[in-house]
Amino acid sequence: MSNTFDDLADGRPESPAQRADRNWNEILQELRVLQTGTQILTGFLLALAFQPSFADLDAGQRVLYLALIALSALSAVVALAPVALHRAVFGQQVKPELVRVGHVALRGALALVSLLLVGVVVFVFDVVVGFGAAVAAGVVLGLMILVLWVVVPIFVRRRGRRGAR
Repeated sequence: MSNTFDDLADGRPESPAQRADRNWNEILQELRVLQTGTQILTGFLLALAFQPSFADLDAGQRVLYLALIALSALSAVVALAPVALHRAVFGQQVKPELVRVGHVALRGALALVSLLLVGVVVFVFDVVVGFGAAVAAGVVLGLMILVLWVVVPIFVRRRGRRGAR
């Protein structure tokens, strides 16, 4: 029996256009959360350069600081790319492709933000406590990100597939 709607695995009947609209809206919501966090980190980093104690940073800390500024800017550009693309192709009936590109950009932005988060923690721990503590804090945070952003989703996906059988 043919149906004009495609049924998703969760049983929601929706047309391809409705699915693309829903997926695009979900991507936009995720981008809003990501951009807010990135903007806060960027503001924090930019404010540091204007603090009197900034002059006390050693050469390695300055290099790390500048790398974090660049990473922050790059993550913002990647996170905003789907919005810029949407403006460029608005009304051209390419929403499914826009969703695919948005998904890839969002995953890339998450990877960049994970590096940024680890880098900021390493930087702050290095300045406040020392290099050894900075490495330990960076490793712990990196592992937490790996578990929560990679391992848990893989586990949930596999359980979901088993439950659907």
